[in-house]
This record gives sequence, structure tokens and C-alpha cells, in this order.
Amino acid sequence: MTDKAFLIQLSGYGLTTAEIYYFMPDHPSLVQLYAWQDYDAAPDFPVLFDFLDHWRREIEARIQSVRIAHDRMIRPAEWRSADGLISWD
Repeated sequence: MTDKAFLIQLSGYGLTTAEIYYFMPDHPSLVQLYAWQDYDAAPDFPVLFDFLDHWRREIEARIQSVRIAHDRMIRPAEWRSADGLISWD
């Protein structure tokens, strides 16, 4: 059985983290943070934008800004020795 997250990554999705800074109506001078994480496809981020559209429709909080971090697709691990030379002896 193959891991679902692995299959999602093979199809071009990567782990995406968004920091959503927002204001609540009852505390308009207090910036709050909501951390969101899911697998999404850069640079369009359809999953994140669907979530943000839902937020704007259903949640009274006003979004101030969104900061996005994305791990681009699966890539090979990088190995380096401390002196910069790789030895397979």
C-alpha cells in the first residue's frame, strides 16, 4: 500500500504552509495568526485559495495578509561531507 501523501507529491503537489494574519471584529486592533497546512500545487495554490474563499464567505474575521511557504515536488536528498568531499570507501 502506497502512502497517499507520497502519491499526491508525485502528481506535482507539495506541502504548503500558510500563515494567515487576521483581525476579529471584536478586537480590531489585535492581529491574530492562523497556521494552515495542506498539500497544494504551486504557483496557483488551488487548495489554499479555496480555503481562503471559504474564509471570506463564512468567517467574520478580516484577513490582513497571508504568507506562503511551499516545498516544491519530490527531489533527491543532498549529501555532503564536512570537508566537501564525498567518499564511498
